[in-house]
Amino acid sequence: MLVHGAFADSGGWHDVTRKLQRDGYPVVAAANPLRGVAHDAAQLKAKLQQIEGPIVLVGHSYGGMVISSAATGNPNVKALVYIAAFTPDKGESAFQLASKFEGSTLPETLRPVPLPDGDADLYVDQKLFRQQFAADVASRDAALMASSQRPVTASALNEGGGEPAWRTIRSYHLIAEADKTIPAKLQHFGADRAHGVKQRENGASHAVFVSRAKTTAEFIERAARETA
Repeated sequence: MLVHGAFADSGGWHDVTRKLQRDGYPVVAAANPLRGVAHDAAQLKAKLQQIEGPIVLVGHSYGGMVISSAATGNPNVKALVYIAAFTPDKGESAFQLASKFEGSTLPETLRPVPLPDGDADLYVDQKLFRQQFAADVASRDAALMASSQRPVTASALNEGGGEPAWRTIRSYHLIAEADKTIPAKLQHFGADRAHGVKQRENGASHAVFVSRAKTTAEFIERAARETA
């Protein structure tokens, strides 16, 4: 199960999915609503309950917030894989975690769209998207990603998660060392706190799942082999 994060969509997993399917793994690339951690986790939790057999649950970026809550209590989830992702403890929000270490340039690239309920949808400025999110992705592909990005609500990034599944489920962490959205130091912090398996990708941007799809798929397969 592949879960995208903010400013992305499930189509970003296409190359990862292609390799996983070619290697014999059934794949679901879930649509993450990006409305709030509890809301998004509840939807994912319901989807997970419909899947029979062992599950490797993968989250990119904000998707790490969602998988950490959604997998709790599900015995079929054998591994959590964090791809350039947040690894929150109970009650920690994405914005709270992002403030732990310097290096993120995301805030100045965000463009809010006010919503009727007083919340706001956040987008990354398309002109700044590649340098912020996908510096090692081909410019034409990054432009497509920028134009099709899905917004996350401001409240979602300020909402803490529930009891984290990484306390009881083995975790794997692909660290994007050149990430300008979730700094590598924060990714290492989360991985170390979870006592997870780490793999460093030097020069990789936040969109490592696109720029290094083969590596990402192989890392997911490693988690499957070692746990499921």
